[in-house]
Amino acid sequence: MNILPCNIISALPSLEILDLSNNLLKEAGFWWFPCMQTSVFPKLRQLYLAHNRFVSLSVISKNTHRMKALTSLDLSSNSITIDQMCSWPTHLTELSLSNLGNSIFEYLSPHFRHLDLSKTGITRIPQDVFQKFAKLTHLLLSSNGIQFIAENLNAPALTSLYVDQNAITSISMNSFKGLPNLQILMTGNNPFTCTCDSYWFVNGLNKVLLPDWPLDYICSAPSSLANLPLSDFKMSKLSCNLWLQAAIALPVTLAITVAFGVIFHVCDGVWYAKMIWVWIRVKRRGQKRAARLLDVCFQYNAFISYSEQDSSWVSRQLVPSLEGAGLHLCIHERDFVPGEWIMDNIINCVEASYKTLFVFSNNFVRSEWCNYELFFAQHRAVSIQDDSLVFILLEPIPTDSVPKKFMMLQHLLKQQTYLEWPMDELKQQLFWKSLRSMLQSADKHMALKEVALALSDTLPQL
Repeated sequence: MNILPCNIISALPSLEILDLSNNLLKEAGFWWFPCMQTSVFPKLRQLYLAHNRFVSLSVISKNTHRMKALTSLDLSSNSITIDQMCSWPTHLTELSLSNLGNSIFEYLSPHFRHLDLSKTGITRIPQDVFQKFAKLTHLLLSSNGIQFIAENLNAPALTSLYVDQNAITSISMNSFKGLPNLQILMTGNNPFTCTCDSYWFVNGLNKVLLPDWPLDYICSAPSSLANLPLSDFKMSKLSCNLWLQAAIALPVTLAITVAFGVIFHVCDGVWYAKMIWVWIRVKRRGQKRAARLLDVCFQYNAFISYSEQDSSWVSRQLVPSLEGAGLHLCIHERDFVPGEWIMDNIINCVEASYKTLFVFSNNFVRSEWCNYELFFAQHRAVSIQDDSLVFILLEPIPTDSVPKKFMMLQHLLKQQTYLEWPMDELKQQLFWKSLRSMLQSADKHMALKEVALALSDTLPQL
C-alpha cells in the first residue's frame, strides 16, 4: 500500500492504535490531500510507520501537529534524512527513529519522554543531551557504535537506558551518579575488557538493574580471558584500587624502613658504610694511573696509628726513641694537612709511608678512626703483596673484648705476630732495637724496585 484509504479509515473514528508498518507509504501517500486527518484520526494515540518509504523528518514533524491525540510515533527503518529543522507537537512524547547519526539529537523535541534511537549510527552520547531532554524517562540506543558512556551524566528523570550491542568496553561508576532513578540498564552484548576498568561494573553495580545479566556479558579482552563470562571474572579490590595500594604500601614501606634503620643502627651500619666508602675510594685511586711509577719515594719511614688516649706513651716513648735514631715518622697530630678531610689525610699518609705502625691497646679497640686506618693499611698491604704492617701490643687485649664489627682486628690479634711492650727496662732496649730495624730502609729516598710496580696501582696519579 502506498496511499492511505481515507474512506476506510474514516469509518473508524474511535481508532487509537494504527500499525501501517512494512508498506510503501511516503509523506504524500499517507497525508493525502483529500484526507482530513483532524477528523479521520481524532483519537489516534499510537502510529506505527516502520519499514516504509518516508524521507523527510521535517515534513513528518509538521504533519503530526494535525494529529491532536498522537503520543507515540514509530518511524524506524525508513529512508529518512534531515533536510531542515523540525517542529514537533508537545503532545507527541514517544518517537522511534533509525539511521540518522549523531546529529539527530539536535532535531528532536524537548518534550519527548521515550526515545528509541536504535540502529541510528550514533557513536557517542553527548554529555549535554539530558539537559535538553529533561523529561526523558526511556532512552534506547541499542545496536549503535557507542564506545563509552560519558561520566557525570545528569538525567534525574531517566528510568530506562538501553546501550546493548554497542562497542562499549567498560562502564565507570561515575557515569551513573547523575541517574538516581534508573531502574533498567541494558548493556549486554558489548565487547567488555576483563581488566580493572570493569571491576566496579562486575562487583559494585546492583545487578537488579540488568535484566540480561549474566548471559549476555562476555569478556572480549585480553585474549587470555576471551569468551569468559563476565560474571566469572574475579579480581581483588586491592589490585585495582591505586589509593588502597598506596594506603597499604605507605605504612608497610615505613615499617620496613624503620626496621632497616633499627637493624642498621644495632649492627653498626654507619661504620660499615664508612668502610665501604673508604674501600671505594681506594679502588678508584688504584684505577688512576697514567704511567708506572718506577721511582717511587717514601716520605716517611712509618705512619703511626694510635688512640688519642695513648698519645702520652707515643709522644714520650715512641717518637723520641725512633726519631732520635734518624727515622722520619708521620703522626696525625703533627703531619695531617689542615683543611683536608680526615679520611684523605689517612690515605695519603699511609701511602707515603714505608711501614704503618699500629699501637694496639684497649683504647685502640674502642676507636673507630683507628680501625679505619687499620682497614686501609691492610688493604694496601694486600694490594701490593708486601709486609708493610707493624704491630705493637701496648697491653694485653682479650680477643672476646673486640666488637664483632671489627672482625679484621679480631683476626689480627689471633694470627698476626706483633711486638709486645715490656715493662722491664732491659727488655725495652731490645724492643726498640727490633722496632728500628723493622722500620729502617737503606735509603728512604729510594723506592724498593720489587714493589714499585705494585705501588703504582695504589698511589694517585702524579
